[in-house]
Order: sequence, then structure tokens, then C-alpha cells
Amino acid sequence: MSQKVLFIGDFGIDDIVALLYAYYSEEVEIVGVVVDYGNISRENALVTATYIQNLTNLFEVPIISGADRPLTGEIPTYYPEIHGEYGLGPIIPKIKLPPTELENFYEILTIINRYKNELVVVNIGRLTSLATAVVLYPNILSTVKSIYMMGGAFLYPGNASPLAEANFYSDHYAANLVLKHARNTKIFPLNVTEYAILPETMIQELNTIFQKRNDPVGVLLEPIISYYSNWYKNRNPSIKGGPLHDLLTIWAVTNNNSFQFTEKPVKINTDNGECRGVSIGDFRPFKELANYPTHTIAISFDYEYFIKDIFRTFSSGRHLSNKES
Repeated sequence: MSQKVLFIGDFGIDDIVALLYAYYSEEVEIVGVVVDYGNISRENALVTATYIQNLTNLFEVPIISGADRPLTGEIPTYYPEIHGEYGLGPIIPKIKLPPTELENFYEILTIINRYKNELVVVNIGRLTSLATAVVLYPNILSTVKSIYMMGGAFLYPGNASPLAEANFYSDHYAANLVLKHARNTKIFPLNVTEYAILPETMIQELNTIFQKRNDPVGVLLEPIISYYSNWYKNRNPSIKGGPLHDLLTIWAVTNNNSFQFTEKPVKINTDNGECRGVSIGDFRPFKELANYPTHTIAISFDYEYFIKDIFRTFSSGRHLSNKES
């Protein structure tokens, strides 16, 4: 039986690759998509979410309008040079949304109440929407099976600052609030997700498969991942491609046995100085550790199996017959 997932993302390229993985996977069923600001604006992300919904024919999956900016009230910074204007690299979706603002955040409550302990919340963007849900519905997250989040950098350099990872840095208040109140949480930090790079030869092989079977969803992968990887290579010529942080996080939902985890007390620094958004974990080898909430943190994964399983999933052709019927 497939695992039901409430997807919360900011629709950068790695978010979209994670969504497409779920589309092809027989083990993951997306039951709701919360669209946030982050790598791109929420407005553009809603366009992209609708574009992907049209392309995949998954109209039964609700698109939920999430946060437009962080709890700090700051105007977000977007990253089109990394993700493109719409989170699709060079691709511009040829659709337009109605001018009225979509307001259906309450659908989060509907989905959680419907599935309860069957549901895994996968948060792979900023934590603003999830924090808002905690504030509005303070007991609701205790009913879900688990929460998987991509964020943080433990004993490792950041990417939004020398010390902090982007999801936690961009809304440090929200990240700390969620980790203070959430339970059954697994954190996939930068020091693990940085290694989730798909080989170029694999991407080209998948593209050939998608082209041969005239798969309009699969052919998105090559141009968006190439766009993403080129930015990383220009910044750091020694890297082999763009790390697909969010793909690894959603893959973990049904592949926990491929990870090594540790349980440590965690909090997020909510100051606005050099340490803004720093993920603080107490890794000391003591019996008594800091009095922060304890969370499960990924510290390594089986890269070879990850690559093999991702290729198997994307090349499976799942849903193709439905789109052609």
C-alpha cells in the first residue's frame, strides 16, 4: 500500500523533481500540495503547481495556497538564477491563473483529519506554512504519522549563510516553532542532502527513455536538472551536479532502512545576527544533554541504492497508460 503524503514545498527545481518522483512511484501517493514562497514567489509557484497538475492529470489532488512571506514579515529573496522564474529552469508555463487570490489554507486541516495517522507530512521548503498550521491548529500535528523535513546543517557549512541552511535561515522563527511543537519528526539536513546528486549519464538515459515513449512529464527532468546543475557547477567547478535535497527527503519516506539516523536535542537560533537560522543540535557524548526537543536527524544514506532506486522509479512508466487513455 502506498504512503499518503501531504507535500509542502517552495517549488524550486529540486521540489519539482521530488513531486515528479512521487508521480512515478508506486509507494508514494500525494494527497495534497501546499504551495509556498521560497525559491520563487508563491504567485509563480501556484502557476507551476497548476501546470504540473494539468500535465499529470492529477486533478483530484488539491492545490493549497500556503505562505507568501516568512513570519518575520520580511520581503522574500527569490533565486531565478538557480531555479528559473517558475522553478522549471528555462521552461515558462503557458497558463494563467485567475487574478483573485486563492485562499484555501484550511484544506490542510481537512487532509490531516481525513488521513490522520496514515499521513506523512513532507516539508521541503520554508517552514512558514507548517508553523502557521501549528498556531491555527495547535493539536493537529500530533495526529499525523510523522513529519519529514529538509532543513538545517549540523556541524556543517550552510548555504544561505556560512552557518545556516536556507529553509531554516529564511524563516528561522517558523523553523524553531515547528521543531518546538512537532513530534515524530525526521530532519534531513544539508550535510546529508548535499550528496543527492544524480549522475549526468543517468539523466541522459532517462531522457532517452522518456523521449522514446513520448512521456510529456518525464521530459521535464533533463532541462530543469541541467539548468540547476549548471548553476552549481559555475559556482563550484569541482561539483558533479546540483544536489536534489528535496528528492532525497521524499524518497526517505519509504526508504528509512537506507539511512543512518541519530536522535538529538535540536533548536533553531532565532537571532538576526551572524547565527540567524543556525540549527543547533547537542551532539555531545554525555548522558545529560541540552533541554531542547529531541528529533531524529539523518546523518548518512546509501547513495548507490538511492541512485538505483530513483532510476527504477522514473523509468517504470507508471501513470503513462492513464494519461494516454
